[in-house]
Amino acid sequence: MTQTLAKPAFSELVAASFKVGCLGFGGPAGQISLMHRIFVDEKKWLDEARYLHALNYCMLLPGPEAQQLATYVGWLLHGVRGGIVAGLLFVLPGAVIVFGLSWLYVLHAQTPVVDGLFFGVKAAVLALVAEAMWKIGKRSLKTGLDLAIAVAAFASLFLFGVPFPVVIIAAAALGMVRIKPANSQPLQPEATPVQPRATGALGAAALWGIVWLAPLAAVLIVLGPDHILTQVGLLFSQLAVVTFGGAYAVLAYLQQQAVDAHGWLAAGQMIDGLGLAETTPGPLILVNQFVGFLAGWQAPGGGFLLAAAAAAMASWCTFAPSFLWIFAGAPFAERLRTSPVASAALASVTTAVLGVIANLALWFGLHVLFARTLTYATPWGHALVAPDPASFDIVAAIFALAAGVALFRFKTNVVVVVIVAALAGVAWRLLL
Repeated sequence: MTQTLAKPAFSELVAASFKVGCLGFGGPAGQISLMHRIFVDEKKWLDEARYLHALNYCMLLPGPEAQQLATYVGWLLHGVRGGIVAGLLFVLPGAVIVFGLSWLYVLHAQTPVVDGLFFGVKAAVLALVAEAMWKIGKRSLKTGLDLAIAVAAFASLFLFGVPFPVVIIAAAALGMVRIKPANSQPLQPEATPVQPRATGALGAAALWGIVWLAPLAAVLIVLGPDHILTQVGLLFSQLAVVTFGGAYAVLAYLQQQAVDAHGWLAAGQMIDGLGLAETTPGPLILVNQFVGFLAGWQAPGGGFLLAAAAAAMASWCTFAPSFLWIFAGAPFAERLRTSPVASAALASVTTAVLGVIANLALWFGLHVLFARTLTYATPWGHALVAPDPASFDIVAAIFALAAGVALFRFKTNVVVVVIVAALAGVAWRLLL
């Protein structure tokens, strides 16, 4: 039976997109669920098949998959202008909040109250990451082979340091060759909105490519390659191209580059930024803005103006490329909806992303639950990080466990969990 889909007015799409931007707490898993509830269940603007196809395609792209999914949905419903509005409104409310909190952080992070807030939030975020793994696992782990792909992705990243693109491409290739003849029938959508023209989308993609790189080119010419604004623009433009697997994959690579390679901030500050981004609306990858702010603030000659410029550069180079990927690739992705080979490849990518998230969760847990970590060299040249048992933080573990029970057992709203954890952290720090 064919599902009847509603065609929204442009003003309705704007209102719904702003609602998603303001209520999108809980990281990519929560935002993807929120968009499904609004666009598929409540508004009935898309059917289940088309929404899941868009999600799998966005999982295959470099960069933040939740913002890309919002852009894709907007593009499906109202072409290029719909994609631009939906993508921007997904980001802007959270970006304003994260900017203000980043400024508060650099001014007052050492006070007991602010330190306690972040202590509690980090413990809650550890539970949120575990919840994201659980939700994605339930959706993607349907067979033993799916589990094997996820485990192999995790082992490749953690044990052997295999680059993210290699892991994702290998998963896609495996998905294409594992199709069984019984499953080789083309996929048929329950209902299909009017197909936007590919030519207009490709023209917009070319325009966004120029717009994306223009600020970076300007600071490179005016300030030179060694200036912090140029370095921030180059790193986040690189991240936008090479970090496949969604926001969590971006975070893992960002930690490696911003903390270890460039030294713009410490591992603890990186986790604080992740906690801040997890507890505000909008995409989790708004942590990039926090990293840019701290990079500018702590650079030689830094301060508020340089920090604000670096934060803006980081955000622009993170989110502008997403419009390019959607407008350039979505018309062709839509044509692949009837291809069982492409659908199987995208499904395997989603499964591999679970291993990517597990790798990030392990890194995050090591730094939340232990004050110190140890590094071990392997015969194959990859450094393994392990916890120092003597530095185990029992209070952080209790907070994280309590947050996990609230999320998993009692289905408590994520905002309530974070607020309670933050207040508990403040109380703990004031008692010390």
